[in-house]
Amino acid sequence: MNIGYEAKRIFHNKTGLGNYSRDIIRILSHHYSNNSYFLYNPKTSDQILFEANNSNVFEKLPSTKFTKKFKNYWRQKGIVDDLKRDNITLFHGLSGELPVGLKKKHIKSIVTIHDLIFMRYPKLYSFFDRKVYYFKFKKAAQAADKIIAISQQTKDDIITYLKVEPSKVEVIYQGCHSVFKDSYTNLEKKEVIKRYNLPAKFILNVGTIEERKNALTIVKSIKDIDTTLVLIGKETSYSKKIRDYIEDHNLKNKVLFLKGLTSKELAITYQLATLFIYPSIFEGFGIPIIEALYSKVPVITTKFGVFPEAGGPNSLYIDPNDSNELKEKIKLLLENESLRTDMIEKGFTFVQKFNDDVIAKNWFLTYSNILR
Repeated sequence: MNIGYEAKRIFHNKTGLGNYSRDIIRILSHHYSNNSYFLYNPKTSDQILFEANNSNVFEKLPSTKFTKKFKNYWRQKGIVDDLKRDNITLFHGLSGELPVGLKKKHIKSIVTIHDLIFMRYPKLYSFFDRKVYYFKFKKAAQAADKIIAISQQTKDDIITYLKVEPSKVEVIYQGCHSVFKDSYTNLEKKEVIKRYNLPAKFILNVGTIEERKNALTIVKSIKDIDTTLVLIGKETSYSKKIRDYIEDHNLKNKVLFLKGLTSKELAITYQLATLFIYPSIFEGFGIPIIEALYSKVPVITTKFGVFPEAGGPNSLYIDPNDSNELKEKIKLLLENESLRTDMIEKGFTFVQKFNDDVIAKNWFLTYSNILR
């Protein structure tokens, strides 16, 4: 079958939505190589995030002077003519959007909705952004033949906030890039330790340093613990709250901010960590938890929402607003090596449900069922 994808984020987004989109193409093109995968990219990228160089993966750009100039029009409507010309039988909107006119051209459609955080926590978004997101997601949910949620939590939110029939929404979990499943030599680890001045033992948090991710709670929890926190992620205005707290409590030597690591360097840093802490308030899924479990690192994360779906039964869970509870869980694990070992072994067994072959099969069955 010929499957088309809205591929803006595949070629232009370095983080979450881009990684999700690239992983789907990587997994499916490998496991179901008889299909053809067409990636509709509105403009050429000035950086190489993905190369469509497989025999069954093709990058498609706007083909006329008009659509090259008016790229948003092409993404929202003009693309449909290209889909028909390429004999696309199924189009997948990877990030909550679908072009207009697919049904008229008899093209089946599927859309992934990652989260509805803007509705659960409206204060984190501007009024304008909330209206745009709601209109976009509502329209795509109505038009799609099938909606994919990346977690049961997201499915529940789609049903509640977008008023969608439960039978129209299916959960397919995200995968995890193979770089987090690889083993690395002591020499490679030493190079990363030296390059980023990592301590012999440390606790780790990965993700954009923003209010919703709640890294300040981790900083507060380690104030009286003999450990080092490594924060890896893009900084936002929220970082100032963290830095001010560090300054006020003389914690400069206990918190290390890092960014710009390669995927391999990040994977090695995970494997070097003693604990992984993820006290986020809300996520659509929480892929860093999966990365940590594959990296054989014990996880402490939030007790409600999606996090138990990602962390499994053998991670430790806390109220993300209670730094004292987090402090006690950190102390427990730092002082109990046998508990850490048990969590590592059981967590690694649990995380196999997110392996590529499982995810590929789920996607193929979903695509096939829609086309029937």
